[in-house]
Amino acid sequence: MYQAPLPAEYSEASEQELRERILAARAAMGDRLVILGHHYQRDEIIEFADFRGDSYKLAQEAAKRADAEFIVFCGVHFMAESADILTPGNQKVVLPNLAAGCSMADMAGIFQVRSCWKQLQELGIVGVVPVTYINSAANLKAFVGERGGIVCTSTNAPSAVEWALEQGDKVLFFPDQHLGRNTGAKLGFDPESEMVVWDPFKPLGGNTAEDLIRAKFILWKGHCSVHKRFTVEQIEEARLSHPGVNVVVHPECPLEVVRAADLNGSTEYILKVVTESEPGSIWAVGTEINLVKRMAKELPDRTIFCLDPDICPCSTMYRIHPSFLCWVLEKLVVGEVVNQVVVPADVAEWARVALQRMLDIGAKPRD
Repeated sequence: MYQAPLPAEYSEASEQELRERILAARAAMGDRLVILGHHYQRDEIIEFADFRGDSYKLAQEAAKRADAEFIVFCGVHFMAESADILTPGNQKVVLPNLAAGCSMADMAGIFQVRSCWKQLQELGIVGVVPVTYINSAANLKAFVGERGGIVCTSTNAPSAVEWALEQGDKVLFFPDQHLGRNTGAKLGFDPESEMVVWDPFKPLGGNTAEDLIRAKFILWKGHCSVHKRFTVEQIEEARLSHPGVNVVVHPECPLEVVRAADLNGSTEYILKVVTESEPGSIWAVGTEINLVKRMAKELPDRTIFCLDPDICPCSTMYRIHPSFLCWVLEKLVVGEVVNQVVVPADVAEWARVALQRMLDIGAKPRD
């Protein structure tokens, strides 16, 4: 989405000035305001968050904060949409920078998904349950909710997929093929014989009718630009340079990377296993750099480093700069709501169904 340039008083303000003004605005708002910060945000944003977490945890927190008049979501657009869907109508959700989107979410558009669904129906393929990663637009969540499907996060993807397969015969999983493939493999399905990839720019997604009929998982051809960077070679180098290293990666990484790692899981899982590890342990982490650097800073008695030597931040998360946070907060103080994210009622109705299914099934503890 388009974000107008900030006034010079914000874009030219020093880091210290912005910090002082954010603290003052936050204090002035008091209990009327809650700030949610995703783990991938820079420290200069996380400092002000009332709650920090991955998309699943923050969706839960948003649903529980009925007392706050305003929710400022320091994440990306689809997260703010989910918060708006899950919160009462009297609450207003604000995204500091409307340009903070998600390239993965953009890889699956509503018209493309509808076309895929239609083609599957025309082949006579029934019993397909759609599962959308929370990293998707609200209209895709509504599409899923209306068709008996569910939203998942990297935390509860196995639980969500198990639920889906109890409802039908196969799963249409979008937009991240890697999370879908890793989840299916974790549940015991064969990536070679039971999964196909759907390319939205090809007839039948680039598959034969027979392949689609046979498959248990139809995986959308989408990916995370950050997690796709991690490789088996990086893991091998980490093991050579740091004997005894523990390797933990996010399930948005390719399957071969997940299999080469010692552990894999959501950002919340990664944070938990590293935090609970023994002092002196060594960790190579395959996820976004801001979380890795924050863990290294907060756990100085461990060696923690990113697998990717070139260090790639999530560029869209990085658009939530303190200058934008300061701007939206100071506007709230004077009674002006800017950058409010509002999901249309007809979309929100079915998206809420899919999100509520996600919250209802929770996330079963897994290795």
